Amino acid sequence: MSERNKTKKYIFWIVIGIFVLSTIGYATYEVQKVLFGPKIIVLPPMDGSLISSSTTEISGITKNIKELSLNDRKIFTDEEGNFKEEMLLSYGYNIFILKASDKFGRSTEEKIELIYK
Repeated sequence: MSERNKTKKYIFWIVIGIFVLSTIGYATYEVQKVLFGPKIIVLPPMDGSLISSSTTEISGITKNIKELSLNDRKIFTDEEGNFKEEMLLSYGYNIFILKASDKFGRSTEEKIELIYK
């Protein structure tokens, strides 16, 4: 076999290897959505915070969700999964429950307890 044919074979197998590794990497990235389910990351104010204003902003980031609700009221996210809702606090103890579900029916929830003084 000539040097030229050997080089062609090496290039062929390198291209095939790159294709296979790319396919496996992409499949792994997509499968994580199925394996890990919906996720909610709440930004400050955090659970148990003492608030001195009558309103507060509940915000955060979601991953792998289909629907999101705050106290059973549907809220919306942007393309990156960010959400932001202005909430009116009643004097004393306030509870906010964020619920998220994915397209496979799995759900998660985060409870935020705030105190307005």
